Amino acid sequence: MIDTNINMYSDANGGDPDATSPTLRTYHKLLWSKPLPGGDLFDLSIDKPGYYLYHDSALGKFSLGSDAITHSYRNQIKKKWLTTQIPKEVQELFDRGSTIGAYMIFPNNQVDRKYTINQARGMARLIDDRFDLTLECIRRFYIDEPSPLEYTLKRYAAFLRLFETFKGYVDFFLLNDLVDQHSDVKFYLPFDDFQSPPEFKDVEDYLVYKSRVELFIEARNRRIEGHASNTKT
Repeated sequence: MIDTNINMYSDANGGDPDATSPTLRTYHKLLWSKPLPGGDLFDLSIDKPGYYLYHDSALGKFSLGSDAITHSYRNQIKKKWLTTQIPKEVQELFDRGSTIGAYMIFPNNQVDRKYTINQARGMARLIDDRFDLTLECIRRFYIDEPSPLEYTLKRYAAFLRLFETFKGYVDFFLLNDLVDQHSDVKFYLPFDDFQSPPEFKDVEDYLVYKSRVELFIEARNRRIEGHASNTKT
């Protein structure tokens, strides 16, 4: 049973749910242990010591971790000038982004001591932890086009190739509400093709972003509920 209303901080014991919430870890195992586009089962284990989630089969060995894919910027210092003006709205987005619809899994093993996907998307100035921009980089990976995360994604090509195409990746992880009918990413704010760092110009800009992020989370939570209902034994 997947409860899309649960706040993942509720059993995180004061820590980061990505690391300390047993509910979030269990939900990831339940949701993403399923057939890949090619038909092979992507079975995830939570029982291997030292690993958050682990897959080992003829497809390969994959160590995976959880990551929140929506961002309120509540604690980002350089955006305090903005977030302190609208603390209620920022907290609302933070809380909505603490439900299962706002979480993903990515490979969490470092390759050549370089950033993982999670780390790179948080550190890259042209991404600033925005998942719509991350997803655009993933889209470009599948069609071999450059992006700010190009070299990071190539380090994890074996994982991304499990899903065969961008559509396969989107369908598998129930991200359909963040793309349109042409499989183009629906950006939260106007997109300038990675020409400049994403910034909020003012409070109104943030509120537009907030509304669109919340719509995505709510839509993905509904997809998760439908998927869980259809796969329940």
